[in-house]
Amino acid sequence: MKVAFYFIVGVLSFQCLSHEITIRKNVEKTAYHHKQESSPEGRLKGPFEFHSKAFPGTSRHYWIFVPAQYNAASPANVLVFQDGHRAIKGSLSVPRVMTNLIAKKEIPITIGIFITPGNRSSHFPEDIIWRNPDNRAQEYDVMDDRYARLVVDEILPEVAKSYNLTSDPEKRLIGGTSSGAIAAFTVAWHRPEAFRNVYSAIGSYVSIGFRAYGKNSKLGGQDYPALIRREAIRPMKVFFQDGNADLDNEWGNWFLANQQMVSALAYVNRNANEKELSGPRYQYKAVWTDGKHDDSHGGAILPEALKWFWDKDVH
Repeated sequence: MKVAFYFIVGVLSFQCLSHEITIRKNVEKTAYHHKQESSPEGRLKGPFEFHSKAFPGTSRHYWIFVPAQYNAASPANVLVFQDGHRAIKGSLSVPRVMTNLIAKKEIPITIGIFITPGNRSSHFPEDIIWRNPDNRAQEYDVMDDRYARLVVDEILPEVAKSYNLTSDPEKRLIGGTSSGAIAAFTVAWHRPEAFRNVYSAIGSYVSIGFRAYGKNSKLGGQDYPALIRREAIRPMKVFFQDGNADLDNEWGNWFLANQQMVSALAYVNRNANEKELSGPRYQYKAVWTDGKHDDSHGGAILPEALKWFWDKDVH
């Protein structure tokens, strides 16, 4: 397998984690985030209410974005995004970005699936708006495979009843911001046969899900770098965005945590190359910005990331 090396683009450098990194400044939304007359409009369908077997007693919403160019005769690429109620509007505006990229043939024809976290209620509250549903941490920050089962074994088959979705894991992308980012990484970590591309913005690779003692002890996001360094390499491609003004609180230093993730991926690739081991290598790119813990820079960087994932698939 060909090993690719990716470098960070930016304008301001400093020393951190014993190596030089660069910080991109003046990050703003692009033309891809705005309606363009030359881009045929797709359809955003939903919200649909969903009750999960993996998380009984919860309800959630999801939306489906169907681009104008979709043809049921051909399987479409798939993009799954967490915190779906935030992803479809605001700083992220993922359906709008997809509309413009697909129209320009800069990414393949892709169906978007936008999923909210679960809420512990019989029906999903209509007044959630920008707030987090109350089962979010139990789904997104926990490192077992339950959330992966919800996405891969429940949501995708449900959507596939109506749309022709690719089964190729290299043409499927899962993403999110904050705890939605670590949730996306966890899905690909547990189920690389289903997803091999991860978009991670301001990822919560910190100790929110960590429980230290007794029979209820659990790993947390801060454990991912150790797992990456010690376990077999997964065939994953990951785009990281984080800001140097991200949070520093009781859960950890979020910017350092994201750098530790990249450092771990770099180490295992280097170790495998030095030992001339066969098998996959991690592909990754990191864009560090001067942003804080919100969706603005992750949203602004999104068009660049989507093109990076699928450039070889565009015809």
